[in-house]
Amino acid sequence: MKGILKKLHLYYFLVVLALAFILLYPLIYFFSRRPVNFKGMNSLRWAFSFISTSLSGIFYKFTYEQKVDWSKTYIICANHTSNLDITAIILLAGNNIVFMGKEELLKNFITGIYFRTIDIPVKRESKMSAFRAFKKAEESIKEGKSVVIFPEGMISEFYPPVLQPFKNGPFKLAIDQGVAILPVTIVDNWELMWDDGNKYGSKPGICDIYIHAPIETTGMQSQDAESLREMVYDLIHGRLKKHHSSMG
Repeated sequence: MKGILKKLHLYYFLVVLALAFILLYPLIYFFSRRPVNFKGMNSLRWAFSFISTSLSGIFYKFTYEQKVDWSKTYIICANHTSNLDITAIILLAGNNIVFMGKEELLKNFITGIYFRTIDIPVKRESKMSAFRAFKKAEESIKEGKSVVIFPEGMISEFYPPVLQPFKNGPFKLAIDQGVAILPVTIVDNWELMWDDGNKYGSKPGICDIYIHAPIETTGMQSQDAESLREMVYDLIHGRLKKHHSSMG
């Protein structure tokens, strides 16, 4: 019975997604025309995310280790277990972010328009595609935009999900560009919707998001990327372990 209710909630959630997107599409289409209105596209993405999740009974609790100065540029690194993670980062960071994500998102009727305009698609198995993607990310950072990268590179195939090893790219980029890493631990989104929800459905609830203090990269060299990667991994892994321990 519980599984049936979660499947029904997923169908309801997808309908709400579609209706919210259709409602906002005329403005999204207008802002996506050349030259692309970056802030307009991001503001509409925030509104779309807020409307669709709120009407589906999904809310987000943000806990900060320290206050974040959003006037600064960051590379935002979070663990990744659910499509809700994208919404969480959108609602967290506001209207000055660029996502780097898998090329398959171009085919999605909602994310596709964003990855054809303001976001950065990358073909995971192609080194050339990755090179071009990070070059675009560099350009975005120089323009004062924060870049969102899920350093695992994929959602864990295990259920419950296990934190996967992080890739070096985001950390080398942060050091090369002299911007801070903003680690984010997405604690339990997978419990509401694992991956895209197709296997186990979804349910309403509150997503627990912990925002760590930014890690400055000033003075670091390219060879420090691995130690920075391990530092961020340990922060996120430690926060996840703390949550699991508190749950018994």
